Amino acid sequence: MAASMHAAVKLLCRLSPSITLPVRRYQRLPVRLAVPACPGVPPGRFYSNSASLQDGETAQATEALSRYKDRPWEYLDSEEYADRYGTGTVWAEYRRNHKGAIPPQKTRKTCIRGDKICGNPCPICRDPNVIIHPQNVKLLQQFISPHTGQVFDPTRTGVCVRQQKKLNEAINTARDHGLLPFQIAYVDFAGEDYSNSHDAVGSTPSPPFLTSSGSWYSWYGEVKPNEMEVNKVKKTYKAYLKQP
Repeated sequence: MAASMHAAVKLLCRLSPSITLPVRRYQRLPVRLAVPACPGVPPGRFYSNSASLQDGETAQATEALSRYKDRPWEYLDSEEYADRYGTGTVWAEYRRNHKGAIPPQKTRKTCIRGDKICGNPCPICRDPNVIIHPQNVKLLQQFISPHTGQVFDPTRTGVCVRQQKKLNEAINTARDHGLLPFQIAYVDFAGEDYSNSHDAVGSTPSPPFLTSSGSWYSWYGEVKPNEMEVNKVKKTYKAYLKQP
């Protein structure tokens, strides 16, 4: 059936070429794209205007990136940062992609290797305007606990190992320069530890004054071991002690 239809079409084309000529001409017509009409703008200048707009946006993005590169702390006060992160931190809404219900206990080593970027980069690698710098105090404070003063673990913030090392270095530098506060553990020093009247730091008596029954230092004779602790140690190491 198909062969007979194909033969009939060939015969029709041979007998009446005037039927297929308009179809061929229609197929050879050039295809023209519809240009959206803009009031007051000639059609020829539409594409040039769109290209200039794209170039302008690219130039603005490059200018903003260079400005934040020289002064990265201005990005946290900009409207761009407020629109993207609001009042939260850069890692508050970050979730790493992983298989299974249990998240990995270690973050990845790095998110960018040469020209290749992983599918879900860390909060610092995904935003080129977030730059780690010792003077970028607002960014560094987001990774420090306000209660203990310790740096958050990367498994909580999701930062890769490479950026975490940069964070630790920047935080230590900022603390050394006085830009970030740091807490020191309180130690209650007793007066006896720094007194020169104690026998341990006083003058040592000479050997002729020592007796056979006395000890070199007087506080050695005052120490009496606990009998219960001694019996417990003897019971524990009974197999290793020499029997009398």
